[in-house]
Amino acid sequence: MSTQAARRRPATASASRRRPPRGTSRRPSRSDLYRRRVLRRRLVAIFIMSVVTVVVCTVWFTPVLGVREVEVRGAVELTAADVREAAAIESGTPLVRVDTEAVAGRVRELPRVAGVVVERVLPGTVRLTVDERQPVGVVKAADGAHLVDSTGKDYATVPEPPSGLPELKVEPDAVVAAVGVLTQIPEALRREVLVVTAGSPSDVRLTLSAGREARWGSVVETPRKAAVLEVLLTRPGSVFDVSSPELPTVS
Repeated sequence: MSTQAARRRPATASASRRRPPRGTSRRPSRSDLYRRRVLRRRLVAIFIMSVVTVVVCTVWFTPVLGVREVEVRGAVELTAADVREAAAIESGTPLVRVDTEAVAGRVRELPRVAGVVVERVLPGTVRLTVDERQPVGVVKAADGAHLVDSTGKDYATVPEPPSGLPELKVEPDAVVAAVGVLTQIPEALRREVLVVTAGSPSDVRLTLSAGREARWGSVVETPRKAAVLEVLLTRPGSVFDVSSPELPTVS
C-alpha cells in the first residue's frame, strides 16, 4: 500500500498546482476581457446616442431654445416695430427652425429696405440688421416728393424733399442713367448739382449752381467726364459740354 500511495502523490501535487486555492478568483481569460470591452463600448455608444437624441429633440422641437427676442439694428426711418412685423417671427419658435432666408425675403419687401442680415443668437434672439435705402435724387409730383436711390428705385414719398438732393426731371427709361451719373461724380461736384434732366439715357444734363449747365451725354466714362469738367469750370462760361471728353467745349 505504501507503494501505491507513493504513486498517487505526484498526481495529487499536480492537481493542487492546477487548481487555485480556495477563496481566490480565477484570472479572466482573453475572451472574457474582449467581451467586457465590447459591452462597455456598446453601453457608451447607447449613452451618447441617448444624450444626442435628447439634445436634438430639445433644440428642434421644444421652446427651451426658442425665440424670445427679435433685435432690430440699422433702422433709421423705419421703426423696429415695422421690421418685426414684416419679419413675422413667431415667439417661441425653436431658434434652429427659423428660416433666415424666408425672414430676409419678407423684410426686403419693405420699400425702404435695401438689404438685411438675419442672424440666430443663442440662447433665444434673432438679430435683424437692416440696410436702409439712401436717396440720391428726388422727383417732385402732385402727391409729394418721391425719393430715388442709387439703383433708380422710387422707394418712398415724403411731403417735402430733403435739402441737398438734386431734382430729377427724367424720362422713366433714363432714371438709371441719371442716378448713375450722380453716384459716380465726386462729392464736391455733386453738391453743385441742382437738377438732373434726361430725355433719354444718352442725353443726361446737369443744372449746376450759378446758372451753369453740364451736358453729360450718357453715363459712359462718367469719372473721366467729371475730371474734365472740374478743369472746365475754372473757365468763364455757362454751358460745359463733356459728352465727348476728348473734345470738351465751353460756351
